[in-house]
Amino acid sequence: MFIEPTDVSRRTMLKWSGTAGMLAVVAPIVQSCTMPAPPPGTDPSGLVLLPGFSSRVIARAGEAVPGTSQFYRWFPDGAATFVDPAVAGGWYLTVNHEVTGGNGGVTSIRFAPDGAVVDARSVLSDTSSNCAGGATPWGTWLSCEEYDRGHVWECDPSGAAAPVRRTALGAFSHEAAAVAADGRVYLTEDRPDGALYRFTPSAPGDLSTGVLEVATGSAPGLLSWVAVPDPSGSATPTRLQVPGTARFDGGEGIDTLGDDVWFTTKGDRRVWRLRISTGQVSLRYQAGSPSTLDAVDNLWADAASGALVIAEDGGNMELVAIRPDDTAVVLARVPGQDGSEVTGPCFSPDGQRLYFSSQRAPVGPIGAPLGVTYEVTGPFDSLLGRV
Repeated sequence: MFIEPTDVSRRTMLKWSGTAGMLAVVAPIVQSCTMPAPPPGTDPSGLVLLPGFSSRVIARAGEAVPGTSQFYRWFPDGAATFVDPAVAGGWYLTVNHEVTGGNGGVTSIRFAPDGAVVDARSVLSDTSSNCAGGATPWGTWLSCEEYDRGHVWECDPSGAAAPVRRTALGAFSHEAAAVAADGRVYLTEDRPDGALYRFTPSAPGDLSTGVLEVATGSAPGLLSWVAVPDPSGSATPTRLQVPGTARFDGGEGIDTLGDDVWFTTKGDRRVWRLRISTGQVSLRYQAGSPSTLDAVDNLWADAASGALVIAEDGGNMELVAIRPDDTAVVLARVPGQDGSEVTGPCFSPDGQRLYFSSQRAPVGPIGAPLGVTYEVTGPFDSLLGRV
């Protein structure tokens, strides 16, 4: 039975998220209609920004990416940017889609040196709950499936090479991944009793084989690493295989700078620092009142300034930068979207364009909660104190 747009409530859409019913009902509605006016007090994209900053919408879920014919999947999540080796000054933006039932994947959007979108394509399909992930130093995107016994997929932003499932990195509820200065991949797990993992490849830059370890001890404190007996988790979940495993309440975003691995845990709203050389893990920042940062989720480390850009899952829907001196500054706020979360913060390779999504931003006149990806430009060098 055809459902008229006015009969589809936002609550119903949320219940259908990731299902075939949502795909069938929403697509013709969204693609044939225009967006409502942005909330009062916001810019034309619906964002609240600091003076001197401006934004544009890069893509709306359920529509073609502007300037291309590529359909943009639902629920944009973790993201990263990559230098385009074929075009000087160009870059790619890879975006995960946290859709269940094999409807997830990764969209890669290609930008010309002047910032124009020139192409978009799917570089990973038929996967589920692609939440966060991480960029590798060799120019690939690690897309993480966030469900029990989910995997990490290594993707080529250009789409020239086929994606590869990296089973050696374990099967568990993957959230995010980061390749550190020691050549290892550090991984978070989004469970209330989640673990922190590291993967040591047999050969540098080759994730096909290696050793998966889990952190033991307690946080804050000194961590040790023990090999996971069965990375496939076929009989026992990986987080339950090693006695004394350190517990982290809902592991989320992770990134690295120098000797440090930074990661967040949403259950207790914390930002952690792991010192690679010593194994010491310490609390860097506690979000929540009276802090500017309320909730924590995806994380991006800005190498030029040392600031950590953290997306809020809930709270007042802000993107907040924590400077090296622990002062916090709000980079953007997304008002009027209480049922959504901010996801995928990352800068263009030159650091001048900030990308992020509102995972369930309203799309179309019925406000279908499908997601929107934004770009913000402005004086980030001075705001973040880049050198």
